[in-house]
Amino acid sequence: MPISKELLEYQKVDERLRRIEQEMAASEERKKYVQAKKFMEAARERLEAQDRHAVELKAMREELIRRVDDTTKAIAEYNDLDEMLEESGGDLSFYKKNAQALAERLRAIKADLNALIAEITRASEEYEKFKKQTIAMQRQYKEYSEKFKALRNSRADEVREINAQLAALAEKIDPAIIERYQSKRKERIFPVIVPLNNWMCMCGMELPLLHQSELAGGNMIECEHCHRIIYKP
Repeated sequence: MPISKELLEYQKVDERLRRIEQEMAASEERKKYVQAKKFMEAARERLEAQDRHAVELKAMREELIRRVDDTTKAIAEYNDLDEMLEESGGDLSFYKKNAQALAERLRAIKADLNALIAEITRASEEYEKFKKQTIAMQRQYKEYSEKFKALRNSRADEVREINAQLAALAEKIDPAIIERYQSKRKERIFPVIVPLNNWMCMCGMELPLLHQSELAGGNMIECEHCHRIIYKP
């Protein structure tokens, strides 16, 4: 299908809309708004993970405390070792070996408990830090969502005017071409339609002879590399 002046004019008007979109996307208002929005979207999952971790740490702490108590009680049974030996006539080295093993077990459990306490402290500090970040991001989200909305509203009349021009031009263009154009536009290809330059596309790809003959006949073709629509001026 040959190129039409309406299609070229459509892209020219659309370029104004694209510049506005780029300015909006690059604005500090949008960057801060999106940053806060993404943080808030991920915040719930992270808080739930921290809550689960806190429950796990609490259970581990209770289990270690129970083990300390059990081991301490077992060691206490050896406080009256002399009386036990007199009554049972047992071997002293056997009881000492058992008592020593219990003491070593207690030291190991206490080391685990100290490591757990350190992890609880770290998790608590991380939670407090995240809570402060969440409060700050909630404020940022509220502030910059309003600022970004105000920025969009400041260009709303201009955008409406451009869209009205595009709609009027689109009525004079084959709907299939408009659909194809918009599809490429959504893929962030711009400009969508480009003139042939020394038998090459603007991306630098030299066109095959078959495409060259099609262009020479007044038709539009699609670049195999960048997928832009090429026409011969």
